[in-house]
Amino acid sequence: MSSAPSLSDVVRVLDALYPPATAEGWDAVGLVAGDPTAEVRRVLLAVDPVADVVDEVLEWGADLLITHHPLFLRGTHSVAATTFKGSVVHRLVTSGCALHVAHTNADSAPRGVADALADLVGITDRRPLVAKAEDAEIGIGRVGTLTEPVTLGDFARRVAGVLPATAQGVRFAGDPTATLRTAAVVGGSGDSLFDDVRAAEADVYVTSDLRHHPASELRERARFEAAAAGLPDAGGTPFLVDTAHFASEWPWLTYAAEDLAAGLATRGLPAVETRVSDIVTDPWSGVAR
Repeated sequence: MSSAPSLSDVVRVLDALYPPATAEGWDAVGLVAGDPTAEVRRVLLAVDPVADVVDEVLEWGADLLITHHPLFLRGTHSVAATTFKGSVVHRLVTSGCALHVAHTNADSAPRGVADALADLVGITDRRPLVAKAEDAEIGIGRVGTLTEPVTLGDFARRVAGVLPATAQGVRFAGDPTATLRTAAVVGGSGDSLFDDVRAAEADVYVTSDLRHHPASELRERARFEAAAAGLPDAGGTPFLVDTAHFASEWPWLTYAAEDLAAGLATRGLPAVETRVSDIVTDPWSGVAR
């Protein structure tokens, strides 16, 4: 037996953890570059396939880069190194490193992006926010009960404390003294799911990339309906906690590394060395006040 699994062995484990069929129809997941027969000894995991991460690939000598975000989400007719994305492909290929993407299929999987975020912020007895019909454990986001009641202000500080630091930090909308008992989370951009959060009756919603108009309308509607129902000023749920996109998805990388190792062992395949990149690939570098 070889002392290292082949790339095709590793991809089979990844596809079992994050089935490509569960990705959204618009998504682009799976193996982007690499020889299926090549041996894999070192695997680097990162949120984004950007130049700084490729630098880490080259420095560490990784044989496989697993990223959450796709390099090519739309069709392309060229991977020439004269473009920034083509340069990523060339640098990886010439160094002997493959690239594999697990995006919305990793968002919805058990121990995927949503579960990793839910674990960090303390959500128990949870279920998918939007379940896939064929499997009640698979779906976008998670919603459930907080391990203990907490104020919105303290909860927002908890979220900031467990996620990677970014220039944006963590914003919240609502009365900081309001008590929370339930929460919903979606890693990455989540304002398209406001109706699902309302239907789930979550006290607070943690997600990323919240835009002004959707967030303002959600909060205005919540306050109006709370007042109409005679609830106190602290009512008007769901409250909002807005994180940097990169930060909300980064925690999953540790789960992916652990589950890849377990999947290889279950199949009797040789182990690989894994590393979770701690490079902050959030595009914002500062804030002025």
